[in-house]
Amino acid sequence: MFVFSCWSSSETFSGSSLERLPSSFIARKRAPLLVRPKQQVRVLSLQASNQLEKLQKLTVIVADTGDFEQIIKFKPTDATTNPSLIYQASQLPQYQHLVDDAIKYGKSKANSAEKRVDHIRDKLFVNFGAEISKIVPGYVSTEVDARLSFDVEGSVRQAEKLIQLYEEIGVPKNRILIKLASTWEGIQAASILERKGIHCNMTLLFNICQAAAAAEAGATLISPFVGRILDWYKKNKGQEYIADNDPGVVSVKEIFYYYKKFGYSTIVMGASFRNKDEILALAGCDRLTIAPKLLKELMEADGEVVRKLDADEAKKKNIERIPTDEKSFRWLLNQDPMATEKLAEGIRSFAQDIVSLNKLLDKVLV
Repeated sequence: MFVFSCWSSSETFSGSSLERLPSSFIARKRAPLLVRPKQQVRVLSLQASNQLEKLQKLTVIVADTGDFEQIIKFKPTDATTNPSLIYQASQLPQYQHLVDDAIKYGKSKANSAEKRVDHIRDKLFVNFGAEISKIVPGYVSTEVDARLSFDVEGSVRQAEKLIQLYEEIGVPKNRILIKLASTWEGIQAASILERKGIHCNMTLLFNICQAAAAAEAGATLISPFVGRILDWYKKNKGQEYIADNDPGVVSVKEIFYYYKKFGYSTIVMGASFRNKDEILALAGCDRLTIAPKLLKELMEADGEVVRKLDADEAKKKNIERIPTDEKSFRWLLNQDPMATEKLAEGIRSFAQDIVSLNKLLDKVLV
């Protein structure tokens, strides 16, 4: 999210009076392209001075943070949130006004404490997302409750509720990406939502079978988790990896070339990086969402950045289509212990964050 167009994924925020930068979207196949008015394009100097600027020339950068101040600092095009980030940010005094507004909303919508908390939580997610939308000109990702990861109808209902809440405060749905876990049910929910014009970001993605199914469903964007894949292999294989043979990097490259080979318009956004080398090994990927710590490292480094992924190379590769029916999906995922374990672990973790946030809001209500 810098020169041409960069995204950001959020973790902590800070109130801002910046005016929303307008942007428009046009549909291309089933995935929208962000079109920014010429006068709004942030132009880099002709001589890129650090690795971050050089990387920006090859890949759209998304800042992986929910901190408003960090988003302003790194000037991303997009941002993403999740329950962990909202939980952390909601406890900071500078965002208390967003919490207060959500509490007021929840109290007006329900009588029982449990339902009030649900309304407050959803409104809180939207309040943070709306503030971020004033800073970034592109997408803001907002996550559906992880406890709905195996509930198609429940996921669709909550997604529609979140979109309605955004629209009620003037944020159009073409600015929002609904984040869904890449379970079979999550992908089916994405298919329904995309047909309704609600764009989706498939998260907790660890295997190409998930990516293939998400593309067939018309998902706008996927977020394969590079670092979490590496974590599993280091723990279970007992060896260290360099960037070129990093299992997470290899997985994203495989997905990238699969998409380009068969002409899918779904965006590949590498996520969850553990070090700078993983990022540079994916230079040329559609998008990379990067935490502030690693953005800072890239900004302070002046080494060369070489394109590692090239869409034109896909034409030369011998790649077979992956079956995306339910039976094939479940079998292929089951055959990958890393993907199976990390998907389940991620859902449990995000679900616990929702529970923790609910408890925090419950205490505030009391």
